[in-house]
Amino acid sequence: MSLADDAKLLLIPSAYKSGKVYSVYPINGDGDFSYSRSGDATRINTGGLIEELSANIPRIDHTGGGCPSLLLESQRTNLVLFSEEFSGTNWGTLNTSITSNSVISPNGTMSGNTLERTSTSASYRSHNISKSASAITHTTSVFIKKGSDDYFAIRAQGSYPSRVDIRFRFDTEEIYYAQSVSNFTLIDYGVENHTNGWFRIYYTYTTDTHTNLAIIFSPRATDGNIDSSDTSSTAFAYVWGAQTEIGAYISSYIKTEATIITRFKDECFNGGDGNSLNVSEGTFFVDLKPYNGGNETRISLNNGTDSQKIVFMFQSNGTQIKVYSSGGVSNFLNLTFNQINKIAVTFKANEYKFFINGALIGSNTNASVPIGMDRLNFSNTTNTANHFEGKIYDTRVYNKVLTETEAIKLTQV
Repeated sequence: MSLADDAKLLLIPSAYKSGKVYSVYPINGDGDFSYSRSGDATRINTGGLIEELSANIPRIDHTGGGCPSLLLESQRTNLVLFSEEFSGTNWGTLNTSITSNSVISPNGTMSGNTLERTSTSASYRSHNISKSASAITHTTSVFIKKGSDDYFAIRAQGSYPSRVDIRFRFDTEEIYYAQSVSNFTLIDYGVENHTNGWFRIYYTYTTDTHTNLAIIFSPRATDGNIDSSDTSSTAFAYVWGAQTEIGAYISSYIKTEATIITRFKDECFNGGDGNSLNVSEGTFFVDLKPYNGGNETRISLNNGTDSQKIVFMFQSNGTQIKVYSSGGVSNFLNLTFNQINKIAVTFKANEYKFFINGALIGSNTNASVPIGMDRLNFSNTTNTANHFEGKIYDTRVYNKVLTETEAIKLTQV
């Protein structure tokens, strides 16, 4: 028998319907979770394509193939208009042309665009976003695919020279240059591989206090920044799905047309019942990717109040998890966000042990076990705040204390 078979509550995201995420155990449905989200949102489906789901449909995400995850995100707004067209009234151009609907896009439709230089001088397509006169953290992303040449330059710019410059090379599939200048601060950047040769380039940065943010894209035949000349006046690449959002991590794609569009937050809560969760000793395990969004988020076993609970708190600093029990545990543990982590706490009277990624990293020998726990929330105990942001691959509650050997094996990445 595997460790999964021993779990009283087991969620490996796969089956769902509107407003519901089904657990594996218990098999009678008492472990199923409620789910809500106002409005549409996207996921990556089993074919690797971006797919839009209607309100209250859980997002079982298949990014990268392999085991799917339950995608839970905060509310975000795409500030870029005509995100798939690159030719609306809010888009500006210098020495470039755009050919719409010229290639199959990451959502499987013929909606991708060809962005081509028409001069060897500085050439780009740009989009202006109005903002408040303060420094704000944004994340910008765009889907690009190789056309005629090897390089692609991207910029976010405030009051020049304040900016972030990103350069991508298709042949090596890497961002090989990323730099902030003057009053911009680059926080993070990366590449996601998608289907049919598409890449999603993203970068997170803090702006200057200028009231305009310009997002700029340029295909290139040679290495160089947005402003420099190029050897080719016909270099082109394919582009689709531009997005700029206020927030410290890249979120799922949000399509816009003539107005900005907001995707509302995901909520998943009330999994389990008193038979599976009201235990005098046990093990609480999660396999997940927590996003560093600058918010404290939680996953909680509880009785619907703060008086009886065991909680994983993902701290707003993005470097720690706090394991908290109303029985007398309050331990801070180091954690790397934005990557897969496997976390477990074993508990019984006067013996709590904490495991992260295959290692015993802490303990508490002076605490009791909460009583009457009857639900698991990916949020606080009342599902009113601290909603988890990230991806959930596996969640389990056992009514037995796993041995150190078992807990280490379970949490190995």
